[in-house]
Amino acid sequence: MASYRKPVCSFCGQTTTNIFSSETGTYICYDCIEEGHRQVQEALAKQVKKPVDKLNLDLATLPRPTDIKAFLDQYVIGQDEAKRYLSVAVYNHYKRLLQPKDKDGVEIEKSNIIMVGSTGTGKTLMARTIAKMLSVPFTIVDATVLTEAGYVGEDVESTLVRLLEEANYDVEKTQKGIVFIDEIDKIARKSDNPSITRDVSGEGVQQGLLKLLEGSVVNVPPKGGRKHPEQEFVKIDTSQILFICGGAFDGIERKIAQRLNTQVVGFDAVQKAQRIDKNNLLRYIAPQDLKSFGLIPEIIGRLPILTYLEPLDRAALRRILVEPKNAITKQYQKLMAMDGVQLRFEDEALDYIVDKAIEFKLGARGLRSLTETVMMDLMYSLPAEAKDKKSTDVLITRELAERQIAKADSLRLQNAV
Repeated sequence: MASYRKPVCSFCGQTTTNIFSSETGTYICYDCIEEGHRQVQEALAKQVKKPVDKLNLDLATLPRPTDIKAFLDQYVIGQDEAKRYLSVAVYNHYKRLLQPKDKDGVEIEKSNIIMVGSTGTGKTLMARTIAKMLSVPFTIVDATVLTEAGYVGEDVESTLVRLLEEANYDVEKTQKGIVFIDEIDKIARKSDNPSITRDVSGEGVQQGLLKLLEGSVVNVPPKGGRKHPEQEFVKIDTSQILFICGGAFDGIERKIAQRLNTQVVGFDAVQKAQRIDKNNLLRYIAPQDLKSFGLIPEIIGRLPILTYLEPLDRAALRRILVEPKNAITKQYQKLMAMDGVQLRFEDEALDYIVDKAIEFKLGARGLRSLTETVMMDLMYSLPAEAKDKKSTDVLITRELAERQIAKADSLRLQNAV
């Protein structure tokens, strides 16, 4: 009687009953099937990975400060002083990266930027627009989610993880990027005296940011760190990364006023007091005001370029609605044009939206939310109505804007009750 022999895998030589056979007499076991499937998935993943595009920055094609400001003018209304500071700082930063290696011993230090201005004045928009012009990796980080290492929240290194992702994990490209740290005022020291205990989301975060801002080689976990402790770290040199910090610094005007009052002493005190613009104290901001607010001296020293953004008046808000390349009204007109609807805004309707934004003290962001409120019912019904017609002409009037905003306010009041 013939004995039964277990089939042998043609790939690994394993003798097992968990095996598949083919008509050609070839055998493959379950283990080899799983290994083959894994290798196929890895090969497919490499094929779909985005190609790495290198940055082509050179001194001949690098935009000059006047070019950078002109580009910003297309997207940001007003804020000429902040635009000038930002344009010069960005230009000098990338000149520093392109400087020839001379033997004269002169090394150009990095100049990070801090912008102070109330919400909705354009801090984030300016940083994003410059990154768009230079085609460099750019990321926005909210400082309020950062905590000292070892505590619940995100480590300061997470700011570089996001920049690394934007650069498609190309370290060289990452090291020429821009990081915008928003809400930097929210990590101010909680008291005037140095903390003798852990200030987890305040002074502790500022201390952690120092090594990033000053320029050092940082070990960055590409997958986020805490949940993947076994992963290999990526070394990133932050000396070539431009950090732009922004914050509203709500209440810093009181610090500025106190400093100005102490300086206005002497025979010419009256003349000095008359020259001070009390409606815009931010224009007199100085590093000592940031220190009084709660930023530690070390981090102020690593943000040498300090500029301010003026509060937006009615004329500026009105221009923001219609003038920039990506003006709010242009965005809605483009959206509706895709459905064959020609959208127009009455001047009185735009004036009413601006008045409401000033009343609610929402800045430029408020213009978007108010316009969305005015357009909501139309955006719901018009696509279906326009489908039966070749084109539709719609005019947004002041009466319509008043009715829609009043309707939204009444609904919020009902929900609140």
